[in-house]
Amino acid sequence: MTLTLETMSLIAVYSAMVVYTFAFIAFTVDLARRSAPAPVAVEASVGQLAASSARTSLLEKLATDAPDDGAAKVSRAMRLALGFTILGWVLHVVAVVLRGLAAGYAPWSNMYGFAITATAIIVGVFLFVQFWQDLKFLGAYIVGFCLAFLGLATVNFYVAVAPQPPALQSAWLVIHVFVAILGTAFFALGGGLSVVQLLQVRREARGGEGMKFLATLPNAEKLENLAYRLILVGFVFWTFTLIAGAVWAERAWGRYWGWDTKEVWTFIIWTLFAGYIHARATRGWRGSRSAWLAIIGFAAVMFNFTVVNLFFKGLHAYSGL
Repeated sequence: MTLTLETMSLIAVYSAMVVYTFAFIAFTVDLARRSAPAPVAVEASVGQLAASSARTSLLEKLATDAPDDGAAKVSRAMRLALGFTILGWVLHVVAVVLRGLAAGYAPWSNMYGFAITATAIIVGVFLFVQFWQDLKFLGAYIVGFCLAFLGLATVNFYVAVAPQPPALQSAWLVIHVFVAILGTAFFALGGGLSVVQLLQVRREARGGEGMKFLATLPNAEKLENLAYRLILVGFVFWTFTLIAGAVWAERAWGRYWGWDTKEVWTFIIWTLFAGYIHARATRGWRGSRSAWLAIIGFAAVMFNFTVVNLFFKGLHAYSGL
C-alpha cells in the first residue's frame, strides 16, 4: 500500500509539472502580448485627444485598457494561465498529501518532501493573494520558479519513503517547518515584485522607454509598497520560525541555541529582512536600494535551502541524500 501511494504521489507531481508548463507558456504569451505595440485605431484616437507631449503616456494607458481584439486575446491567455495554475496546484497538493500518507508523517522531513511542499505552498499563496491584489503579472515568475524546483527535486532530491529520524518525531516539525515555508512563500513574492520594481525604475528613468509590457504594470512606487507589505508578512512568519526552532532545539538537544550552520543562516535571513524593514521605515531607504536588499534576502533563503542543506554538516542534516 505504501509503495502504491508513493508511486501515485510521484505521478501527481509529474502531472502537476506538465500542467504548470502549460500555465507558464500561457503567462509568457500574456506578457508577450502586453509588449505588442498599440493598435493603429487606438493610436489615432490618442492623437485626437492629447497633445504630442502627452501622447506616449496616453497611448500606454489606452493600449492597456481598450477593449479591442488584442486585449481580449491577452485576457484569454491570462484566463488559461490561471486555469492551468489552479489545476496544477490541485494536482500538486494531492501529490503532497499522498506523500504524507505514504510516509505516515508530515512530508517535509527531507529535501524532496520539503521541495514539493514548499513549491505547493508558494503557488497557493500566489493564488490566494489575488483576492487582495492583482499580481497575476508575476505568474510566469512564480510558476517558472516552482516548475524549476520541482524538476530539481524529482531529479536530484528524490528519496524513497523511509522511517522518520527520532529527532524529527515531534509536533514541532509540523509547526516550525510549515511556518518557515509560509515565510518563504511571501519572501518569494516580495523578491519577484522587487525585481519588477528595478525594471520599472530603469524604464521610468528613461522616460518610458524599455520593455513595453512594463507600461501595463503598476509603477515602481506601488510595486515597492506591495513588496514591502508581503515581505512584512513573511518576516512575521520567519520570526515565529526562529522562535519555534529554538523551542524545538531545547526539546530535542537540551539547548535553545547552538550556532549550528542552519541556525546561523536562519538568523542571517532574519537579520537581512529586519534590516530591510528598519532601513525602509526609519532611514528612508526607498527605490532601488530597498529592492536590492529584498532580493539579497530572498537569495539568502534559497542559499539556505540548497547550499547549506547539501554541503554543510550539522544537527540539521536531514536532507535524506
